[in-house]
Amino acid sequence: MARVGLIAGIGILPVEFMRAAHLLGHEVVVIAVVSDYDTTLEQEADVFYHISVAKVGKIFKTLQKEQVKDITMLGKVTKELLFKGLTFPDMKTLSILNKLKNRKDDTIMLALVDELEKEGFTIVDQTTYLKPFMPAVGVLSKKQPTQEQWEDIKFGFELAKHMGGLDIGQTVVVKHKAAMAIEAIEGTDACIKRGGELGRGESVVVKTAKPDQDVRFDVPAVGRKTLQSMIDSGCTVLAVEAERTIFVEQEAVLDMANKKGIVICAVDEAFVGK
Repeated sequence: MARVGLIAGIGILPVEFMRAAHLLGHEVVVIAVVSDYDTTLEQEADVFYHISVAKVGKIFKTLQKEQVKDITMLGKVTKELLFKGLTFPDMKTLSILNKLKNRKDDTIMLALVDELEKEGFTIVDQTTYLKPFMPAVGVLSKKQPTQEQWEDIKFGFELAKHMGGLDIGQTVVVKHKAAMAIEAIEGTDACIKRGGELGRGESVVVKTAKPDQDVRFDVPAVGRKTLQSMIDSGCTVLAVEAERTIFVEQEAVLDMANKKGIVICAVDEAFVGK
């Protein structure tokens, strides 16, 4: 039975990965690197550790002790930690941080990936076990977008791609072809809430992969928390990039969306070009 290492952040996505890997007969060694990890990880992992993201050296040694070679990284680890200051970082963490030319998302993740590969680990494509969660083009909800909403989706898709190309974020909130919010350090949910409040209802949320998305990390994902942020702020449409976005808890999310009259759809470059 092959062993897979999972470095886990916040959210349900690490749990979905673990369960999918188990179905394929793999053992999963989980290292939760944040304090608010999903406790299901601890209950269902073959081996579980909780090690602070500030202790990269300890994380590496633990993976080596568990004889793990293939690793994936899933779940949110907010970049705010770097700006607030990590608590008691070890020497390996400080070494990585000191090498950073900037603190863009990809710069940080690529530096970590580089160190993992130097230690002999292989970083697995995040989508390897999660392709069934990546919807094809189409409207997934019962409610269909209006023509005006389709125009906002197209506008938002192009805007999100531009922002992703600058390595700023993957999510935008738009209304009447005007940007209400663009995701930055605050993360997707805070971006949605801010954009929804500024749009005063009827805003459209669009999430895409970056133009040169590295599938080893930060693949866009949505789920129940995304929808709840939309409901809380009055957003009425969620559009994700088809076959490049991981959509977890689909049944529960779509059921809630249908009850609330929220549109959820998956679009691609071909659609935007129409």
